[in-house]
Amino acid sequence: MASTTVNFTGTPRILAVANQKGGVGKTTTAINLATALAAVHKKVLIIDLDPQGNASTGLGIQRSQRGLNSYHVLVGEATLSETILETPIPGLHVMPSGVDLSGAEIELTDVGRREYRLRNALAMEGANYDYILIDCPPALGLLTINAMVAARAVLVPLQCEFFALEGISHLVKTIERVKRGLNPELEIQGIVLTMFDRRNNLSDMVASDVREFFGEKVYQTVIPRNVRVSEAPSHGRPVLVYDLKCAGSQAYIDLASELLHRERRVAA
Repeated sequence: MASTTVNFTGTPRILAVANQKGGVGKTTTAINLATALAAVHKKVLIIDLDPQGNASTGLGIQRSQRGLNSYHVLVGEATLSETILETPIPGLHVMPSGVDLSGAEIELTDVGRREYRLRNALAMEGANYDYILIDCPPALGLLTINAMVAARAVLVPLQCEFFALEGISHLVKTIERVKRGLNPELEIQGIVLTMFDRRNNLSDMVASDVREFFGEKVYQTVIPRNVRVSEAPSHGRPVLVYDLKCAGSQAYIDLASELLHRERRVAA
């Protein structure tokens, strides 16, 4: 799978997929939502901004293919178009992550306007995409701040567990700080409840609490716990490709439909 030259001309809707807590389905949501959007003929780019590179792996990008990646864009050694790779999904491209990305925060410590590195890279070339989804690392450091400064909104996957609301409060405060000081357009696009188990009363309790606190920001679609969703990344495929008929795939299709409906209301 070779890199592809992309002509950047449009103005994409940029969403940061973020939650500082690991294991909440953040990367799974990013790659499957992107796949569902591509399936309805949207041009989609995933930016893998997590040093673990799980989004790249989940889209079938081998380590050997990640010579130029998001690290090189952030430190100014490559342009966006030089790093982008095609995926097996028509209409879906990825800017992969690399192991060097884990040191980017230290390298950029003394760089002026370091929070704007990703935003500037996108602005310099524009983008020939309808959506750009940025898969953030499970931390609220400089990489996630770069994503929030570049984005117009944040999509928050939230696991249905006891400490869910406690964790999201820190994320909301970070979003508010970025909005005040770095990106006044930033907003919470929506909150996606993930790993929902209908057999577990706790899932219902958490969902109810989150909906009571955040209201319409919470998507009606919930992503269930599903074995096929867990299996898909080890095969280098989104679950929509791995098993289209499973409950997890159908949930991500519903989520994409709901997201597009919300986006139409925003644009109206």
